[in-house]
Amino acid sequence: MTAAISKTIPQFRLRAAETGTVYWIYVEAPDAKTEPGPWPAVLFLDGDDQFRHAVKAYRSARKAGEVSPLLLVGVGYGAGYIRPGNRRQRDYTPTAMRGEPGTGGGDDFLEFLTERLWHELAGRFPVDEEARGLAGHSLGALLVLHALFQKKPFFNRLLAIAPSIWFDERSILHQAAKLREKQKKLPGRLFLGVGGEDSPSTKKDLARLQRQLKAHPFAQLEVVSRRFAGKGHYDALQVAFREGLRVLFPAE
Repeated sequence: MTAAISKTIPQFRLRAAETGTVYWIYVEAPDAKTEPGPWPAVLFLDGDDQFRHAVKAYRSARKAGEVSPLLLVGVGYGAGYIRPGNRRQRDYTPTAMRGEPGTGGGDDFLEFLTERLWHELAGRFPVDEEARGLAGHSLGALLVLHALFQKKPFFNRLLAIAPSIWFDERSILHQAAKLREKQKKLPGRLFLGVGGEDSPSTKKDLARLQRQLKAHPFAQLEVVSRRFAGKGHYDALQVAFREGLRVLFPAE
């Protein structure tokens, strides 16, 4: 591994025709002079709030020789979790939930990620098209699971931490079950993580997903699960991101 780990590239903004929203894009890229690529790209949701944790996790893993050179991309709104302009409740939810107006925009947002944003990244950086990563936490992890449980998923390296499986009467479990009825294969790798001190409901719901995937597995889908002792819903982020990157993109 080279001494130059990575450098931070200033963010740019990108308007999505699918959602009508201007997204703030944050980037951490390897040094192209010493590591010319192509690099697998990993898109991290909640970029305004969580991208710094992803960068710290990646840099520490790189120094330890645990992961390959990666292009990290944070997708945000220029506004944190509950501030005006943040549309995570719309973008990260695959279905419209009764009593939660403005939800259910997951498909439009996913189209933006796989079309407009991915093409933009491929035009700016040497992107490896064979390993496409998507990472998220909580509601963002719900969108990660939705991205996986597609007939032909675009992303094949999925990192989901403490996913909000509870949303809309656990509709994501029904989505996975319906897909499994139609097809037996789903090539890819899925990393599931949760803090040992997260809420009982979050841990219980994740266990339900794990049991479902074990009882009715998809051929060619590798699933790795971790529970992080002593960590809660938010303070598990950095350690979970590091372990997920290590599992999904191990150093060669």
